[in-house]
Amino acid sequence: MQHRVYFLGAGPGDPELLTRRAEHILHDCPVVYVPPLYEQTFADLLRGKRLFVPFDYYFAELIEMIREQQEKAPVAFLVPGDLTFYSPFQAIVDELDDLAVVVPGVGSANAAAALLKKTLELPGVCSHAILASPRTLGDGPDAPTMADFAAPGATLVIYMNNLPLAELVAQLRKGYGQDVPIAIAHRLGLPDEDMVIATLDTIVARVGGRDYFNLEGTNPRPALTLVLVGESLTADADPDWWDYRRDNIWKGQRND
Repeated sequence: MQHRVYFLGAGPGDPELLTRRAEHILHDCPVVYVPPLYEQTFADLLRGKRLFVPFDYYFAELIEMIREQQEKAPVAFLVPGDLTFYSPFQAIVDELDDLAVVVPGVGSANAAAALLKKTLELPGVCSHAILASPRTLGDGPDAPTMADFAAPGATLVIYMNNLPLAELVAQLRKGYGQDVPIAIAHRLGLPDEDMVIATLDTIVARVGGRDYFNLEGTNPRPALTLVLVGESLTADADPDWWDYRRDNIWKGQRND
């Protein structure tokens, strides 16, 4: 019998953000694949389990190990954030096919918005949000840059930034065409969580020499840092929108 392999959205690293369903499943899995740092923050839930770092193995040997392990018991992966954006685990899910079960979790963008206490789309301020990463845009002559995604009225959520901050800001300034708010959310959900909120004109000076993007380290692994940009980060909501929705959307719904 082959047991299921569960890919549990583990949020940004805070065990308090693990869903009840994921916690129940994790309890029943004696083998867990854990990304670095999560074995520390999830230590209480992982006690007594066999732990493996998935990034230590090539794909073929990883799949072979999983298939041997799932012959005996269910297997779990703690997935940073969840499988929704920029996840390296998709190929494993595809390979396991019907034996893979994906359990959604709290994405890093959700955690960052919660820390800011802001919605990333705000009527009259930002009409849409865009998720992008400079790592995935390519480096050819026709490849887009972050400037192509940055524009007034858009909230930009940037994953896995690999550009020096001054260069990133220059591209964003070109796209927005004005000074707008920017937030750097570093190691969300971890004990040393840090959030810097400034504007495109002031963020470089505010950050100073701090290497939030792991550009100077010897380990090439992307840093656990999100960048959020746009007017919605500091704007106040117009209370009139509440009354508009009450009169035109919500009114009478309780009788439907």
